[in-house]
Amino acid sequence: MPSTITIQLNGEARQLAADATVRVLVAQLRLPVERIAVEINQEILPRAEFDRALADGDKIEVVTFVGGG
Repeated sequence: MPSTITIQLNGEARQLAADATVRVLVAQLRLPVERIAVEINQEILPRAEFDRALADGDKIEVVTFVGGG
């Protein structure tokens, strides 16, 4: 079993540990879970499913919400 996987994060290749989850990725990015949306392979992922394992080749988009006026 390989020790790393390669994903596409917002269009850029990124290597992660083979057992990485969405929650691990978000923590590495230092993003507040309550202010982001995550899409995996063109499917919105509910926060309740952030423990989902990532797979080699996954295409992930992370969008942060900002407030303002």
